[in-house]
Order: sequence, then structure tokens, then C-alpha cells
Amino acid sequence: MSYEKSCGAVVYRKHHGNTEILLIKHVRSGCWSFPKGHMEQGEDEVQTAVREIKEETNIDVSIDDASFREVVVFNPRRDITKEVVYFLARAVSFECERQEEEISDVRWVEIGQTSAFLSYDNDRILINKAKAFLAMTKI
Repeated sequence: MSYEKSCGAVVYRKHHGNTEILLIKHVRSGCWSFPKGHMEQGEDEVQTAVREIKEETNIDVSIDDASFREVVVFNPRRDITKEVVYFLARAVSFECERQEEEISDVRWVEIGQTSAFLSYDNDRILINKAKAFLAMTKI
């Protein structure tokens, strides 16, 4: 059994009084999800998440409070276990520029509409946790 670890974030911004979430659509699978990617040697989880978001979307983010840390574990194939660590990240730039090799679309979606876009139940659970955290902390 092989093990992989990735890190990413639920990226949000305030826009015209609404909270919007950054979603990406993968070229290979056609699935909508959150930006994430594999850890590189010498990186911690937060550094990986920030780097991957920048690489995939060209968005700069700030992870001010790592107390929102959710872990999703799944098996993309029978011989692989994958762990993905997600944080909540505030966008500090907003102009998306997708990484064309991996990402077919990038868009900001109003937080209440994100579940309709997301392809996986794990991501729907994650966005619900992020919504609750944002409401509780009044970010």
C-alpha cells in the first residue's frame, strides 16, 4: 500500500458583502474541488497549501489561523491511501490565472452555492465545516 499526502485550502474572499469560495475544475477528472497538491521536501503543511494555491490559481492567500485544519483520507486506487490536509485561507489577491496543464476552470462561487458545484461528498462535508467555522469566528 502506497501513501500520499497533499495540502490545500478552502480559499474565501468577501465580495460585495458576500463570502465567495475559490473552486477549481481538474483537467483529468472534470471534477470541481479546492486547490491542493503534494508536499515537497522541507515544506510544512501550511507552506504546501499556500504554494499549491498560487501554482494552480495564481491567487495569493493568508492562512492567519491554522486552527481550522481538516483531514480527508481516501483511496483513489486500491493500492494508494491519500491524506489531504485542508486549511481555511483568506485570499489577498483575486485575479485567477489557472495552471493550464492541471486546471480547466477556476471560479469564485458564493458560499451557499458551492455544494452544487462540488463533485465529492468529502468536499461537501468540508465546505459545511468551513461555513460553520466562518460563521462562528465572524471572519
